[in-house]
Order: sequence, then C-alpha cells, then structure tokens
Amino acid sequence: MIILAAEDIGLANPNALLLANQCFMAVQVIGMPEGRIIMSETALYLATSPKSNSAYMAIEKAIELVKQYPNAPVPLHLRNAPTKFMKESGYGKDYVYSHQGEDNFHYQEFMPEQITDAEIYSPCANPNESKIKEWLQKRWKSKYKF
Repeated sequence: MIILAAEDIGLANPNALLLANQCFMAVQVIGMPEGRIIMSETALYLATSPKSNSAYMAIEKAIELVKQYPNAPVPLHLRNAPTKFMKESGYGKDYVYSHQGEDNFHYQEFMPEQITDAEIYSPCANPNESKIKEWLQKRWKSKYKF
C-alpha cells in the first residue's frame, strides 16, 4: 500500500502516502485480527483516491539525465564559496536567496548548462496537480511547457 500511495497516487493526493505509512505502523502496533480493519480502510481510501504517476516519472527522468550527463557541473552561482580562491573563481556569484523574492521565489537557473531546458516533472491532470501546474507556470513563465 505504501508503494501504491507513492507510485500510483502520488501528487494527486499526497496524504495517501501518510495514510499508508500510518496503516503500516498501526497494524504493527495493533496486530491481527483488528489490523484488518485498518488495512481495509486504507485499501479503500487508496483505491478510491485520484491517481498520478508524475513523481515516479520525474525520478525516472532525473535518473536518466544523470546517466546521460554524469559529469554535468553544478552552476557556479549555486556553489558554496568558503575560500578566497573559490570566491575569485565565481563560486556563489549572482546567487539570489529565493526567500527574498516575491512569493519566496526568484527566477534563476538551478540545472547544469547541458540540461537547462530539461523538463523533469510534468503535472498530471487532477485537481491537486492543476494547482501545482498553475503555481509553476506563474513562477517559471514560459521556461517549461507545463
């Protein structure tokens, strides 16, 4: 049930993962035969929950990008600059702390140069991810094709 909640329900209903995990722990504490009631409630909740595999697909895309570009460097502005040499080399230069931006967001690149336009997460068509899609579109404008 935990895998079903994460892989098949995912961001369509993130509470499903919490409930599945609580079911697992509750059954360990309560035991059987009463544990069957907890499992039945959780199974019904999961079965009737909206579904989305977008989180699963996103991690698969991310893994593939890492395999394709195993040595892609972290952008300089994201690198920590604890030494004078690193500061002089441009580490951390032009980094903007997102929480200082409007709505705690600042448009800046976080991906290595080779994959700046890679779309890793694609929201599925469900009410929860529609909100996520709207939030992403507002912030990233036309960078991604959400």
